[in-house]
Amino acid sequence: MGPKDNRWTIFCIVAIGVFMSTMDSSMVNIALPTIMKTFQSPLKSTQWVVLIYLLTITSSLLIWGSLADRVGRKKIYSYGLFIFSAGSLACAYSQSLTVLIVTRFIQALGAAMMMATGPAIIKDNFPPSQLGRSLGMIGVAVSLGLMTGPALGGLILQFFSWRAIFLVTVPIGLIFSILAWTIIPNPKELQQHSKIHWKSGLSWIIVLTTLSYAVTYAASPSWSAQVLAALCLFVLFSALVFSVFEYQAQTPFLPVHLLRQRFFFTAIASSILSFMVLFSVLILMPFYLDLILKLPKSSIGLVMMSLPAAVLVVAPAAGWMAETISARTLSTSGLLLSTLALFWLTTITTNTSIAGIVARLVLLGCGQALFLSPNSAAVLHRVSKKDSGKSAALLATARNLGMLLGIGQSSLVFAFCFSQLTAGLDLKDFSMIHSPSFMTALQSSFKMAALIGCLGILASLSRGPQKSAR
Repeated sequence: MGPKDNRWTIFCIVAIGVFMSTMDSSMVNIALPTIMKTFQSPLKSTQWVVLIYLLTITSSLLIWGSLADRVGRKKIYSYGLFIFSAGSLACAYSQSLTVLIVTRFIQALGAAMMMATGPAIIKDNFPPSQLGRSLGMIGVAVSLGLMTGPALGGLILQFFSWRAIFLVTVPIGLIFSILAWTIIPNPKELQQHSKIHWKSGLSWIIVLTTLSYAVTYAASPSWSAQVLAALCLFVLFSALVFSVFEYQAQTPFLPVHLLRQRFFFTAIASSILSFMVLFSVLILMPFYLDLILKLPKSSIGLVMMSLPAAVLVVAPAAGWMAETISARTLSTSGLLLSTLALFWLTTITTNTSIAGIVARLVLLGCGQALFLSPNSAAVLHRVSKKDSGKSAALLATARNLGMLLGIGQSSLVFAFCFSQLTAGLDLKDFSMIHSPSFMTALQSSFKMAALIGCLGILASLSRGPQKSAR
């Protein structure tokens, strides 16, 4: 069987990896209130169950992308599926919040390996004329994962422990890791002489880790100005060290030659801002539905499912349109819809109907779907084949950095406002008497996210005219 005959089989293997990683992420978001109650942990500690996953992916994607250029994308992707499955199994048996965070780190390493190589594997096996369409279908896999996660997670939480949500992906991941190793073709040529710059990579990890810790520390009601100032100084020092290592490197860790091109830089910047908007909503809405509206767990999952359901409907059409309409038009329109949805979300109250919440989430999902596929396709169309691995890894890094920053900034704004309005209380101390304070903090977080969406619109508008694929 030739490569063309295997094309859609390979697509399915990549799509399954994307589906599992996004489904797991959305299920864990739904489970955060339950995990907080189980371990009696504050929001700033509990959110690390999500943050460590995104932080690990964001900081290691470029390393896996470079390594894949040396040893082959097939090997990295197959191992990634296996490590993700093993990490999921370990998460299910975690006996403390600390152990759960550590096992989420292992799980995230596998997810990063898949994300760094998946889009490049698609590009290697599909002709340029079908790239937008195939990436649009990957958008369907993303939306199916995000859509299945809340519904399935809600049902599991209704009848079982939150630990069961991590067991769902274990058998599927193990089976498809074997299929990936068997079916995905070996690369015709590898960049054996390319170097992995471990000093730059390690300093990049330190920068992101200290930045994330500084943001979560600032969200604590008992934060100290001296400690926060020291953390900020360390972040700046780490960034300076990273810059020095990058300047000294013959081939930098970050693909500077790509980032210097306007079409690439603006696509990366708008992607970061878009996912900051999305995850500002995804991290806080389950708490609103649980604590304010008092919905059962299964209903929370169904409400949250409305966002990825909208992505499922719009993503294929967006991928198809990306082959004829410029990314500047499509992606900017998507960001505009997402930002309008955030402004609309700032109007929710303790009495907003379920239909009203769903309508707002659907609008946000439509905007995200309209943005993502055209933005990714426009980048991968214009880079050369030797840069496709780095480009795919950097696009995934941008997405996950946006998720990480979105969770950090929304949690920081929410925790600060809630603490100020309740004389220093944390969300774990919430009771119904604090509902007005909760709503003020939630609306403030969404207002900040809406402003970030406006910046994303400006970034997307500034991209250059679209050119033909190479």
